[in-house]
Amino acid sequence: MTATFQATLPRPTPVAAPPARLTLKPDGPSRGLLDGAWWPRSRDLLRELPALTDVLDTVWGRITRIAVNPEHWPIIPHKVPVNGHVVKTGWFTPEMDPHKLLLLSYGTGRWDLLVIPPETDAESAARLMAAASDYDGPALTASLLLAADRAGHTVSTAHRPADPNETWEYEGGTCATSSAVPAKARVVSRLIIGM
Repeated sequence: MTATFQATLPRPTPVAAPPARLTLKPDGPSRGLLDGAWWPRSRDLLRELPALTDVLDTVWGRITRIAVNPEHWPIIPHKVPVNGHVVKTGWFTPEMDPHKLLLLSYGTGRWDLLVIPPETDAESAARLMAAASDYDGPALTASLLLAADRAGHTVSTAHRPADPNETWEYEGGTCATSSAVPAKARVVSRLIIGM
């Protein structure tokens, strides 16, 4: 898919976006590579990001920047108007997982969300959201988590690497033999919106 980069497009009339489908890890020090999951309804960032940032502004502080990999986004606006402020958007190609969204809040922090493809069925999306927002893991990249779900693997935090040196294998160094997505979604996240 080829992405087009352009300035923010004006909308003739405001469009009321449905609530964001989002789940986040519980408060506390983050473990694993993801801080939660977002399941957009389309691949239109200009339409999807305002609902997401509206929610996250109250939880994490005002979101000021968002970065994506352009592989799955046909148009990437430079700026997105969000409830009284503007969020700057950018893109990274080789450095960023194509199924991840990076969010920055000025002076507060950085968060990484799994982006579940809009066409994903509800059952798979629920499993992926539970896995990405589980406090204890899994220690998989966004793309590996999606691949494990598509392959029909299951995840539990018992399959996390015990030794930090083993993490390399779970980040793509070798084929992981453990499972990645919970068969039964166990919701331990602190926020689920728009489901």
